[in-house]
Amino acid sequence: MARVYLSLGSNLGDRLKNLQAAIQRLPAYGVYPRQISRVYETAPVGETPDPRPYLNLGVWAETTLSPLELLDALKSLERELGRHEEAGRWLPRTLDIDIILYDNLTFQHERLTIPHPRMRERSFVIVPLLEMTPDWVLPDGTPVSVLLDNPALREQEIRPYEASLSLPGD
Repeated sequence: MARVYLSLGSNLGDRLKNLQAAIQRLPAYGVYPRQISRVYETAPVGETPDPRPYLNLGVWAETTLSPLELLDALKSLERELGRHEEAGRWLPRTLDIDIILYDNLTFQHERLTIPHPRMRERSFVIVPLLEMTPDWVLPDGTPVSVLLDNPALREQEIRPYEASLSLPGD
C-alpha cells in the first residue's frame, strides 16, 4: 500500500460535518485513513472574492490506488459531498481534497503534480503535516520541519479549532 498525505478543507455549510463525512467516506473510495491532524481554522488563500474562513486538516492514509486513480476517487468523493466544479477556482466549497504527498514519489502529469506544487506556500498544509510527522523528509530531501522558516507562511492566519474529528470506526 502507498502512504499518502491529503489536505482537506471546507468553508461552506457545516464545515466540521463536511470534513468528518469525508474522513468517514474515504474507505469506500479505497483510501484508508491512519492518522488525522487536529482541525485548524484558516483564512482563504489565493484570489478568492469570498472571505469565509476554512476548516482544514491533514490526513495520512494508505491506498492501493495509483496517483491518477486516487485523484479520480477523491474528485468523486468531493462531488458526492456537494462540491460543484463549475463554481470555479478560488471560490467557496463544501469540500476540497488535495493530494499533497504519495510515498516519496515525484509525479508530473497534466492533471496532477506530486508533491503538490503549492504545498510550501500554505500553512494549512504544512502545520498539520508537522503536527503528525515532524521528521518527514520530502522527496527532494527537504525536511518538513524547515518549511515554516518561510516568513510568508508565518504570516498566514491559522489557529486550532475547538473541535476534533475521528478516524473511521473510532
